[in-house]
Amino acid sequence: MTGDHDAFAALAAANVDRMYGLARLILRDMDRAEDATQEALVRMWRELPQLRDADRFRPWLRRLLVNACHDEGRRIRRRAEVVMLAEHGSAVGDGSAEVVDRDRLDRGFRRLPLEQRVVLVLNHLEGLTHAEIAATLNLPLGTVKSRLRYAMEGMRAALEADDRPPLAMAVGGSGGPHRGR
Repeated sequence: MTGDHDAFAALAAANVDRMYGLARLILRDMDRAEDATQEALVRMWRELPQLRDADRFRPWLRRLLVNACHDEGRRIRRRAEVVMLAEHGSAVGDGSAEVVDRDRLDRGFRRLPLEQRVVLVLNHLEGLTHAEIAATLNLPLGTVKSRLRYAMEGMRAALEADDRPPLAMAVGGSGGPHRGR
């Protein structure tokens, strides 16, 4: 039994930082990411004996983590919390334009439904193919592609909305209300 604990501890130690990083990207909150990572580790301990193919360990573990993130996301919605996390990664430079761009991307990302954030993170940040994401999430390939497409459209719309002047400025001023599009 001690061997089982030691093997689990080694697996957990080898994967916990990557799991936490992925959860943080998906959930946009350090504390929630920690909770999801802990939950995924508990599930890993409980379900590891059922894993039959050792080559599928990483996708299997990723799926456990994504499921834990979904559960955590549901808890967040139930409590109607609004989490503001401006920094989500290390900056390459220290220019103010980069900070503004990162903040705009973060605001747009937070507006996406959790299901879309998951596929976006797995594809663009983890580098997984559509097929790998489908296998990880146990979803049809078409569902992954559509979620990714909707996520990109949502990000584009959010960034465009950020670029528009506030309504008060567009309506105010001389010449009456501004009639857009």
